[in-house]
Amino acid sequence: MKHDLNYLSHIKSEIEFLKSKSKDLTSATFLQDEVVKRAFVRSIEIIGEAAGKVSDRFKNKYPEVEWRKLSATRNHLIHGYFVVDYDIVWDLVVSKIPILDSQLTKILETEKTLFD
Repeated sequence: MKHDLNYLSHIKSEIEFLKSKSKDLTSATFLQDEVVKRAFVRSIEIIGEAAGKVSDRFKNKYPEVEWRKLSATRNHLIHGYFVVDYDIVWDLVVSKIPILDSQLTKILETEKTLFD
């Protein structure tokens, strides 16, 4: 369980990075900035890697999180080298990451309550 919470901490850290760096961007400015695009892809890869390491027991306890999709997205980005669709990356950051952030915040609050 402790390891799972560590992985969630890594995911939350990347979410915070994505939120802070995307707040003043538009899709157009994002798509023009090669450094930011690559940084966002890396953060999504880290999120997927950490999600893949979360135990099955923990994933089963919190099925509302799309654990498989997080890992699958990471795999696509890692192994799809030359076919990154940055429009999809932007959509993930502005549409899916806030949902994931909310889910993980609730999970961390629940888990903290269990150990208090």
